[in-house]
Parts: sequence; structure tokens; C-alpha cells
Amino acid sequence: MNDNDFVDYYELLQLSPNADTDTIDRIFRHLAKKTHPDSTEFPDNDRFQLIVEAHRTLADPLIRAGYDAKYQDYWQNKWRITAEAGDVSAFDNDIIARERLLSLLYVQRRRNMKNPGLGELSIARLLLTPPELLEFHLWYLKAQGWVERLDSGLYAITALGVDQVEKKRLQLMPDHLLEEHLFADETDEEPGDPDFETELFISEGR
Repeated sequence: MNDNDFVDYYELLQLSPNADTDTIDRIFRHLAKKTHPDSTEFPDNDRFQLIVEAHRTLADPLIRAGYDAKYQDYWQNKWRITAEAGDVSAFDNDIIARERLLSLLYVQRRRNMKNPGLGELSIARLLLTPPELLEFHLWYLKAQGWVERLDSGLYAITALGVDQVEKKRLQLMPDHLLEEHLFADETDEEPGDPDFETELFISEGR
């Protein structure tokens, strides 16, 4: 389930998840009257429609049971996010991952100025990073101006990114650790060999 598509009807109606049908009906009538398009108080057609849908869902025991299952999943995911936000090591790991990504693109451009970019799939496989997390790292590096997206759709380090790598004194491993076929004159996102070895690009003792 996509959290972005989920609407918390209990929060919308300002109800406890344990609210009974009578309470749901009473709160619905109150909020519907306030937000109805013809109301002189707080007319809001979009919110009114949401309130009607929330009441339709929660007032029917069968529909509500299905909704409550999704509600539990939604909040379990929210609690996981909260736990991750309190995990300092998660932030440290993100910093290391971005440093590795930037150093990878640094070596790629240094070795092949004609084709300095790498595709998302290649980067994800090299760094053993889930695509959804890689998207976050690329967003951050682009926002900083350290990485750019080329016309080919591949990602490459910028001059500012090179400065950042050298400023941080990242200890790059020897170039030969990057598979030669990744740096041939090609713009394919997929490496030629699906079983290539993934290497680290920053020493642990930086």
C-alpha cells in the first residue's frame, strides 16, 4: 500500500479507532454541516466529499473491517519510519553511501571524459543500494550541484562534485576495481556481465 494514497479517516473525523457507530454518525453530521458547500461557516467541497467518504467507510462494519486492516498497516509503517528516524546509525550509513556514490562517479568521469555517466541500475548494483534509496541519494547530490543528469539519462559528477570529493579527501580505491566494461564507450545502463563483482570505493578508515 502506498502511504501517499492512504487517507486516515479517523484523524479526518477526529475519532478514536475504537469509536462506535453512534459516535461516528454524530461527528459526521457535525463536520458535514460545517464543511458543506452551502455552509456559511467553513464551506469546503473537497473536504466535505472526504468526510462523506469517511463516514460511508466507517459506518459500514464490513467496509470498516477492510479499512481497519489497511489502517494497521499504515501505522505500522509510520512507526518503522519513527524508529528509523531515531537510529543515528541510519544517518551515518546514508552519509557513507553518498560518499561512495560520489566517488564512483568521480572515478567514472576521470577514466572516461567522453562518457562520464552511469545509469541508476548500474549504480544501484555497484553500491548494493535499493533503487528507492538511491533515488533519495541522487536527489540530494543533484540539489547540492555535485551530480547532474546528462541528456543520455545517465548521471555524472560535476566540477563542484569533484571539488567536494577532493575537499573531503575521500580515499579512492585503485581504478581497476571498477569493471572495465563499465567504462567502455557505451551508454547502456546495464553492465555487460550481470554477475560482476561490486567493490567499495572509499576506505573504511577515511
